[in-house]
Amino acid sequence: MKFLIDAHLPPSLRRVFQAAGHDAIHTVDLPDQNSSRDGILNEVSISESRVVVTKDTDFYYSHLLHGRPWKLVLVRTGNLGLHATREMFEVQLPAIEAALDTCTLVTLEQNQVSVVA
Repeated sequence: MKFLIDAHLPPSLRRVFQAAGHDAIHTVDLPDQNSSRDGILNEVSISESRVVVTKDTDFYYSHLLHGRPWKLVLVRTGNLGLHATREMFEVQLPAIEAALDTCTLVTLEQNQVSVVA
């Protein structure tokens, strides 16, 4: 799978996805870096079939109403430290992968992955 990690999450999170064999980029890898607008992230998601990983609920509503981004992981944990965030993704990544095989929108809480759509 291909992932696009939004600015609200640490760039080092790419390594968690890459270690699991995924293609992962962060907004810092885009031309406008962390200043990239949501529309640009949606375009990259659609054109490259990338799952957007974000804390931004604007993507949630955009996905439900317009099918953009292509697929979405909405992180609903509040603020966690860097180590705790990476650890959460390492533990939950198999469940995220399984959910995204059949669904387009999942939420991630600290101890749970839920399918929304």
